[in-house]
Amino acid sequence: MERMPKEEVLPPLYRERIQFINQNQRNLPGSIVKVPVKIKHRIVDTAEPYPSAKYMNDIDVLQTIFPFMKVNKIGSSALGKEIMEIRVGIGKKKVHMNASLHANEWITSLVLMEWFNEYLVALTNGMRIGHCSALELFQECDLSIVGMANPDGVDLVIDGPPKEIASSCLDMNNGNDDYHGWKADITGVDLNRQFPANWDRMKERYPAGPGPRDYPGERPLTQKEAIALAELVRREDFDRVIALHTQGHEFYWGYNGDEPQLSAIMAREFAQKTTYAPVQYVDSHAGFKDWFIQEYKRPGFTLELGKGVNPLPLSQFKAIYEETKHLLNASMYL
Repeated sequence: MERMPKEEVLPPLYRERIQFINQNQRNLPGSIVKVPVKIKHRIVDTAEPYPSAKYMNDIDVLQTIFPFMKVNKIGSSALGKEIMEIRVGIGKKKVHMNASLHANEWITSLVLMEWFNEYLVALTNGMRIGHCSALELFQECDLSIVGMANPDGVDLVIDGPPKEIASSCLDMNNGNDDYHGWKADITGVDLNRQFPANWDRMKERYPAGPGPRDYPGERPLTQKEAIALAELVRREDFDRVIALHTQGHEFYWGYNGDEPQLSAIMAREFAQKTTYAPVQYVDSHAGFKDWFIQEYKRPGFTLELGKGVNPLPLSQFKAIYEETKHLLNASMYL
């Protein structure tokens, strides 16, 4: 039987990969050591719509291939679908990213998961992400990803409503059985109007009841999906957050003057890396990024990917991804 070479003759890079894959092991006698799988292709399918079932399956497959990634349930949607957080990295800099707070912006989940898949491949193959080595980013950053924050809404846009609530969804959608314009959660509350950052202004601006977009709810943080994100942020005390949305080909980086100087530095770098327009302030409130900046006085960004009418077509995916990945890379190394 061929024996495993002694540790001292293993290449240094391979030893590093084994160490970070087994970072939670106690190295006790007889313990099982996980060996990195050298896979260079990405498994996320970017050619088809991305409902929550495909997203959850991708998480399972990625965790099987890359066992060093951690997966945590942080909450459930109104219909009981799990809201998952993925964690990778051992560094002190805590970076959070999320996607699909708005239902018909589900292409953002596909962009984020494709980028994350690329990062994992780079980690296990000694490759670079932008101008940094992936291993350096792993050692410097603790990355948190909630790849689909509004699974019920995403599934409604892609597949239509479940039979048991089809009538109520139809009523909220003004009798229209085309749900492509639906941004809210399944109960008709806009999750990116749910956070306690001048929430009352949004309530005054959009006083009508539940519907496909903009309604902020009866109070801030009433919706299970928004609560899950807020509790995650409060628990983990992130250094910066990135929220992916569509569309507009721009990014927002300030809120009410509460953003730190580092936000301006990061915004300049983002603008240099892409053709996305930096916007410091916009007349909008109660968003995830707004609340984070107000609450923590740390960098928060809303990336408005692509341009057109939501949901953006998958024909735009490649162009959107090629620009967005530079922003996501920079959010890690800056």
